[in-house]
Amino acid sequence: MSKSVLIPIDAIQNRILLIRGQRVMMDYDLADLYEVEAKALNQAVKRNLDRFPEDFMFQLTAEESARLRSQIVTLKTGRGQHRKYLPYAFTEQGVSMLSSVLRSKRAVMVNVEIMRAFVRLRQMLASNVALARKLAALEKKYDAQFKVVFDAIRELMTPLDPKKKRPIGFAPWEGK
Repeated sequence: MSKSVLIPIDAIQNRILLIRGQRVMMDYDLADLYEVEAKALNQAVKRNLDRFPEDFMFQLTAEESARLRSQIVTLKTGRGQHRKYLPYAFTEQGVSMLSSVLRSKRAVMVNVEIMRAFVRLRQMLASNVALARKLAALEKKYDAQFKVVFDAIRELMTPLDPKKKRPIGFAPWEGK
């Protein structure tokens, strides 16, 4: 039996964000995956608010929304293109609950793929923690002659800091 993938798992993982210390997906990203408007998704949620407690879904603050918008430019220009309300963030449990609220075949299929992405992300994080533990144990076991090797491995395990980008535009002091 061939397993056809509705949405590549990497495309889903790229939409999982860390906000308030929780891995979440934004309402507009979920709406895009489900092929519905964000407004329709949020209306369905509001009709079933008892299914979405705080640990399943929360609304971003104006500051969080502005910070997120500056990181990933999401708004188009023109009349009617701006959101009237602050976006909602859905935790893994909230995303799971969405398929029962939306009740479409696509919503169920997309949810399966999203759950797989969350599980894969958890496995990757857990394996990194396990690797760090094993490295610490090896470091204790061997003497200082291997310190350089362990330091190099630790450096490879740490995520890279995004480099600061130079502002776009002409800077008159640079032309000289």
